[in-house]
Amino acid sequence: MKQVLLSGGKLVVEDVPAPLPEPGTILVRTAFSCISTGTELAALRSASMPLWKRALAQPAKVRAIAELAVTQGPAAALERVRGKLAEPVALGYSAAGRVLAAGAGVTAFRVGDAVAVAGAQCAFHAEILNVPQQLAAAVPDNVDLGDAATVALGAIALQGVRRAEPTLGETVAVIGLGVLGQLTVQILKAAGARVLALDVDPARIALAASLGADAPLVATDAAPDQVRRLCGGHGADAVIITASAADDTIVAQAFGMSRRKGRVVLVGDVGLDLKRADLYAKELDFRISCSYGPGRYDADYEERGVDYPLAYVRWTENRNMAAYLRLLETGAVRVGEIIGGRHRVEEAEAVYAALRADRARLLALFDFGPADRPSAGAVPRARPTAAARPGGTIGIGVIGAGQYTRAMHLPLLRELADHFCLRGVAMRTGHKAAAVAAEFGAAFATTDADAVLADPETQAVLIATRHDLHARLAQRALAAGKHVLVEKPLALSASDLEGFDPAALAASGAPVLQTGFNRRFSPHAAQVRELVAQRAQPLMLSYRMNAGYIPAEHWVHGPEGGGRNLGEACHAYDLFSFLIGTAIERVEAVSIGPGNGHYRRDDNFCATLRYADGSIATLLYTAMGSADHPKEQMELFCDGRVIRLDDYRTLTVAGDERPLLSTRTAEKGQREQWLAFAQAVRTGNPAIPVAEQIAAVRVALAVQDRLFA
Repeated sequence: MKQVLLSGGKLVVEDVPAPLPEPGTILVRTAFSCISTGTELAALRSASMPLWKRALAQPAKVRAIAELAVTQGPAAALERVRGKLAEPVALGYSAAGRVLAAGAGVTAFRVGDAVAVAGAQCAFHAEILNVPQQLAAAVPDNVDLGDAATVALGAIALQGVRRAEPTLGETVAVIGLGVLGQLTVQILKAAGARVLALDVDPARIALAASLGADAPLVATDAAPDQVRRLCGGHGADAVIITASAADDTIVAQAFGMSRRKGRVVLVGDVGLDLKRADLYAKELDFRISCSYGPGRYDADYEERGVDYPLAYVRWTENRNMAAYLRLLETGAVRVGEIIGGRHRVEEAEAVYAALRADRARLLALFDFGPADRPSAGAVPRARPTAAARPGGTIGIGVIGAGQYTRAMHLPLLRELADHFCLRGVAMRTGHKAAAVAAEFGAAFATTDADAVLADPETQAVLIATRHDLHARLAQRALAAGKHVLVEKPLALSASDLEGFDPAALAASGAPVLQTGFNRRFSPHAAQVRELVAQRAQPLMLSYRMNAGYIPAEHWVHGPEGGGRNLGEACHAYDLFSFLIGTAIERVEAVSIGPGNGHYRRDDNFCATLRYADGSIATLLYTAMGSADHPKEQMELFCDGRVIRLDDYRTLTVAGDERPLLSTRTAEKGQREQWLAFAQAVRTGNPAIPVAEQIAAVRVALAVQDRLFA
């Protein structure tokens, strides 16, 4: 399918794999998508800036890259920067079309329904869109799909009006008469307000007047005085700022034209160097309007479909979208005068150039042709390229290629080209899959994991999706006869584990299963194992993970991630078994009792494992520490020795003057893990016994039970 992308600082129209419907989402055949001159042209300007200028504008990201260079080395930092620069940006956030397919759990829509969709994460300029049902609204029969494609802008304007809380007969000033301003003027008129419309552009002022503004005004330094005069000397009841500016002049003017105890609502993007005197004397209310309304940027609402009860949150972003479409249906809002043309998507470069050159054109539409739904079988899922697998290499497919995979796994696979040949890259978003495939030289890109599993040249698969998919994808890959390296965790539940049969996987000729427990392959861990292999007594092991804080709403803590005990602490449980080498007899765990929702039980706990030989291993896992402190430390007490591992960089034995092993960067075994996997595929002997992989999951599940008992 065709999609408009910002790639390498340039605007391109590319053929990328089409998405698949997922639980809670609908697949939409796009009829029209809306080009916003504000957000999208700003993205184009930013992309054309020199790298050093962009770096100055994002100091936090520069610091993060500098820290990565210190901890993992300059090569890793360079790879991260290169990956971010190569990653294409999908443009667009408002569109309309017809439902092509519906995922499991979707009840509001049927195939063939006309819908308007919104969201910068899904409503792209693309022929086929995969959209969560909360970000879609039914289009009334008599509303043109091109007009409906402005739904995101309409919902933003409507939410700004709701934040202003206008009552019948009040006077509201609107500063900035771009698209949002023109829509805001009309919505206010529909609400029974008297509207004063301000801008510096005479053409925009005239357009606002034609759309119903009661008093079109030029936004000069005298504007506050003009507004006060028009309001009997009192000022406007409310002011809505829909303009964009780098400084705070506009917001100061808004305060100046407000009446005492008035409301000022910020919808646009302006400087906020607020002055107390501007607000204090009038006791003004200054309010921010967040995009489409309640639910925006809430993953539970947008992605997981958890609606807010109407009785308590009357106007969510979805209900705002539907309300805007009803305004179009009744004619209370007109967009025909605002839309500056409808264009074929192939003309994208010329369209954006025209919008940059002509300020009078507020927005335009991409026309993707009739929205009559094609059959699902006609939708392309993969974009192949001409590539042959070199003899002697292992053809490997990648399912899921997030930030860690792009920064760590894929560069290693490229480095180990004597062992591996990258075949397919499968990701839920087609343009990302295509970009990763191009960057790392894969034979094809796809949105369908089955395309990877069906490829006859693919002998092995890396599974690096979100955690809840690991077990079932690994089982499907094994059933397809593919060797599997699955990122940890192997599973999130005991029922997930039931699909792995250790006896069958140990049989001759069975495909290899290897969980991404890379720490056991670290040269430091290998050295420690040698030191304790011939011990005469049980050992005591203390391991600390200063894991760093992750907000409670992050997917790692949700059903997709399973929490950090299941998702990350399992590294330590596997390492303990690797070093101690006997069966686990007992698991205990305690956690802090968080006084509020900031910290969680399953990322601030202590777990103690007792082994059959009498050894004891303890993990202290916390998200409460400082990022300036090393992440992982281990002390091991055995046969009169104390062995200390500091963040996989320095290995020392108490009493020795020099470190037993010292590495410039943290060596956590990622490269060695891939070499071990290659050896396992060739010999058929798993690098990690399947029973140990399953045992690590069982320990994590036992810890989880005790933390929440």
